[in-house]
Amino acid sequence: MKKVRRILLSLGLAIILLVGIGLIFPTWTPAIKGENSIRELKQVEINGTGHELMIRGQDKNNPVVIFVHGGPGVPEIPYVTKYQDELEKHFTIVHYDERATGKSYHFGEDYSNLTSDLLVKDLLVLTDYISDRLDKKKVILMGHSFGTYIATQAAHQAPEKYEAYIGIGQMADTVESELDALNYMIDQAKSSGNTTDVQHLQGLTDKIQSGEQLAPRDYLRKYGGAARLIDEATDIRDGFLFGPEYNLLDIIRFYRGLFYSQDTLLKPAMDKPLPPLVTKLDLPVYFIMGKYDYMTTANSANNYLEKLEAPHKELIQYDQSAHYPQFEEKDKFSQWMIDTFAQ
Repeated sequence: MKKVRRILLSLGLAIILLVGIGLIFPTWTPAIKGENSIRELKQVEINGTGHELMIRGQDKNNPVVIFVHGGPGVPEIPYVTKYQDELEKHFTIVHYDERATGKSYHFGEDYSNLTSDLLVKDLLVLTDYISDRLDKKKVILMGHSFGTYIATQAAHQAPEKYEAYIGIGQMADTVESELDALNYMIDQAKSSGNTTDVQHLQGLTDKIQSGEQLAPRDYLRKYGGAARLIDEATDIRDGFLFGPEYNLLDIIRFYRGLFYSQDTLLKPAMDKPLPPLVTKLDLPVYFIMGKYDYMTTANSANNYLEKLEAPHKELIQYDQSAHYPQFEEKDKFSQWMIDTFAQ
């Protein structure tokens, strides 16, 4: 019996030790070949709080892209190792965890002032920092999903800072998009003969039409309206668990920030959709949309783009993708970026 207790005690101590190491384990981003390459993972103070930045590229002279992640509260650094390798040959890519998100979530910090407007201000200051750091007059601004809500407003406020704006899974009229999603799910449920789902989804119509709630994301994933060619949930999980950029403490930060950011930011964004907020962008605009994207629909994005004033505007649809065309059709997206901005 004593021997069993000693074994259990040793096992418990080993688990505690492993967890402790996981909490404080150093993080980094892998090296990149190239005499003029750059790879950095560090905290930078932006507007009074620490923001985690990751900068990667084979040649610092290449065009610079600032990527604004979605969610809100969902960093996209965990996807980088799997999906960004070709882009790094032709661009310097800047990712950052937004205020109160991922490694930029700081325990004990007061986030009661967290708003989309503040995230826009953070992005503008971050842009100045990156432009100075990499000696660029202008950079390319790219947003994904909820990140387009922030990036579109930043491009509107300071177009002189950016060479172009690229919205992937572009947000537009939220209620219109959510109704598109609801009708899609009902049609899919009918086609599969799932009367239970049909009845449940039809019962949500009034709340979604009034802007009280979003179309349920678990049903969107079930019916292929979130991702089709990748498993985005597995990819981000593996990036957090096995990628070198995050440790166990960072994962705890991620979940704390995710719940807070979504509770704080989603409803105000639904109440103030982009089309009335930004009617003109004084720079080239590209919307990259997946044909099967029902998180932010191509229909609502196209309707927004038709009304938006811009010197050049273009909606590009990826016919095999849903909400992650930059990952689902990675080679096609990378080649488009190279052809459009790296020539």
